[in-house]
Amino acid sequence: VQTCALPILIAALVVVALLARSVRPIPWLAMAYGRRMNQFVQIAGKPLYIGEGMNSSIVVSEPTNGTRYFHVSGKVEATTEPFDMRLQRMLGHISALLHAQPESVLVVGFGAGVTAGTFVLHPSVKRITISEIEPLIPPASARYFGRENYQVLKDPRTRVVYDDARHFVLTSKEKYDIITSDPIHPWVKGTATLYSKEYFEMCKRHLKPGGLVTQWVPLYESDFRTIQSELATFFAVFPHATIWNSDASNTGYDVVLVGQAEPSSIDIDALEQRLHRPDHARVLASLAEVGIRSATDLLATYAGRQDELKDWLRTAAINRDLNMRLQYLAGWGLNFNHADLIYQTILSHQTFPTDLFVGSDAAVGGLRRALGLQFR
Repeated sequence: VQTCALPILIAALVVVALLARSVRPIPWLAMAYGRRMNQFVQIAGKPLYIGEGMNSSIVVSEPTNGTRYFHVSGKVEATTEPFDMRLQRMLGHISALLHAQPESVLVVGFGAGVTAGTFVLHPSVKRITISEIEPLIPPASARYFGRENYQVLKDPRTRVVYDDARHFVLTSKEKYDIITSDPIHPWVKGTATLYSKEYFEMCKRHLKPGGLVTQWVPLYESDFRTIQSELATFFAVFPHATIWNSDASNTGYDVVLVGQAEPSSIDIDALEQRLHRPDHARVLASLAEVGIRSATDLLATYAGRQDELKDWLRTAAINRDLNMRLQYLAGWGLNFNHADLIYQTILSHQTFPTDLFVGSDAAVGGLRRALGLQFR
């Protein structure tokens, strides 16, 4: 019986191998853009890199306009487009500059490495830890986005840990001055756990005194209920948190949340002096590349805080580990395009926070004018 079975087994294996060879590869556009692939056929350009990892499919593409796009599992995670570069730089720079002297940084997700790379420029930073679940991503980003991320992967201060972010934060014994995240879309399956109250509480426990957490919130491909849930959940853990707009035209696209355990103030004059110190020359140059040339330019991206938005967020759903409400809200809001309307609604509640921004009369007055808040 065994003698008869062997030829049958060999024949079956040969058939399987021939069938496998006949299967066409997945179109790179599908790997790069997923359900939106047909919208990008004319401008998609060419793929520079395609990889199928343990957890994600990876594509680096070069559209016809000459920029570079970094795709993970059918969506664009990062690009060299000016508006994306501004966001990714802000996620790093705003946290590093609002902290008095950051030494240790944790970045959740590598992406194109631009957010993590901003910390390379800050002279006080001694350790940059990056938690990344997909091993293919860092080397691909280092190869194709090395100039934009300041070769962060090669920097001796950088350590990459290949682990799920929740597990790493939960089990890490280290505390950090800054915890930030590379842009991770909340509607992707499983990522709502990185927007939950319990996750933010874990991050808060891993902060050193004076430490802060920054969180990306995309206003695009979203709706009011989703954004209200994300803000209310973050504010539930960081009641003194602030909102910052990354869009240079001051319209809605995405925002950055900055949370601290204790209330603090920002000295405009001191920040300006810090930016113009010789040891911050590369920081200022990096900000100038994305249209931010002074402390006032940076602080003029301020958009609001919890005190002003309490009524607007009163009925917002808190995203918790036991309900994962955001996973459903973000999915429902995926096809909406209310970004600017949402942002203008946030701005409609904005007043000038005299306890937050301090400094000389000239500096405070200049920031008021830049924000358009001379009279409120």
